[in-house]
Amino acid sequence: MNVNETIRMIEEGRMDSLLISLYGEGKCQESRKRCRMVLEGYAKTFGGEEDVLLFSSPGRTEISGNHTDHNHGKVLAGSINLDCLGVAAKNASCQVRIVSETYGQDFTIDLNHLEPSSKKAGTADLVKGILKGFAESGCSVGGFNAYVTSNVISAAGVSSSASFEMLLCSMLNVFFNEGRMDAVAYAHIGKYAENHYWDKASGLLDQMACAVGGLITIDFFEPAVPVVEKIDFDFASQDHSLIIVQTGKGHADLSADYSAVPEEMKRVAAFFGKEVLAQVTEKEVIDNLPAIRRAAGDRSVLRALHFFEENKRVEAEVAALKEGRFQDFLANITASGNSSWKWLQNCFTNSNYQEQGITVALALTELFIAEKQQGACRVHGGGFAGVIMAMLPNSVVDEYIAYIEKAMGEGSAYRMSIRPYGAICMNDFV
Repeated sequence: MNVNETIRMIEEGRMDSLLISLYGEGKCQESRKRCRMVLEGYAKTFGGEEDVLLFSSPGRTEISGNHTDHNHGKVLAGSINLDCLGVAAKNASCQVRIVSETYGQDFTIDLNHLEPSSKKAGTADLVKGILKGFAESGCSVGGFNAYVTSNVISAAGVSSSASFEMLLCSMLNVFFNEGRMDAVAYAHIGKYAENHYWDKASGLLDQMACAVGGLITIDFFEPAVPVVEKIDFDFASQDHSLIIVQTGKGHADLSADYSAVPEEMKRVAAFFGKEVLAQVTEKEVIDNLPAIRRAAGDRSVLRALHFFEENKRVEAEVAALKEGRFQDFLANITASGNSSWKWLQNCFTNSNYQEQGITVALALTELFIAEKQQGACRVHGGGFAGVIMAMLPNSVVDEYIAYIEKAMGEGSAYRMSIRPYGAICMNDFV
């Protein structure tokens, strides 16, 4: 279908059931309007006569497993109802042109020149990394045009970058690889792009959560083939909502802080001749603590202990959800947040210790939870700056949002839901 035919299909309601699944009840008209906007943007930029496809890739929320994936640990995560939405079509050339309505970007990449820039930064380098990752994986690539918009909060711990990466992977898979690739392949390509084209030592969590969709637990012990399990649980059934709070400054310039976390954990593993902490036991670390402190440093030790305990918490949270023990689940969310704050130490950067938006937001939220005696909160995502997560009863959500936005700024709190789908071609669901 061309652009006009696709718009007609949407206006006739043939995509409504999918839109409700992706964005929630009551968002259908708004979602139709957004789809139409991106289709009209594509037509204005590229013309609208050729067949086009709609794609969507969500942001993600990390429920637990903070900074464990890169050392082959365990996580609990979910895809959220904020996404990258794109319209794309093959262009029978050796060029990929991307137009981002959200960020005002318009750039073209030649498939014959995929080397990163000297800065190794920015969207163009990331796209080059995705394209190169496909080629390195033995997959096919080709020229296409894409017009993209995103409402995933940027540089804030809900994986706006991974959402965009998985959107591109979905396009490349559908257009040039007959849909053969799976979510694990997407994730590895996204990780490759960030590792080699941004010099960011990221793991697979963000990409996997965006690509797979739903509420999932992942064991990264064998990262080439991570074990993924979908968890059939609806937070709404417990009359609770997940709230993401933007605390101010984004984390786009904090790559050194992020990279230090896996590097320091791996120093502890290296003491035992291992590559990652998943290959070591907590008992081994404690039994050799004086020597490890001398070799790797105290913060490395604390971050390693966080890794081991966080893996246990993920297991406990998954069991609690499966067994309907929701209060036990919330208690482990609180424990995870405390560990990130005290042991992992990723709630602010030492390079600017007077800027502590995350810790201020957490302190205020803990005061609110103590007064209501309900709920849980924790740092969300990579940390150091960005967002926190709160899980609260619906009866106090409006009060909390007014309370926290008074301190952190109007529009800083987002009420989220877990969507059932990851990175998809939306036309497949019609």
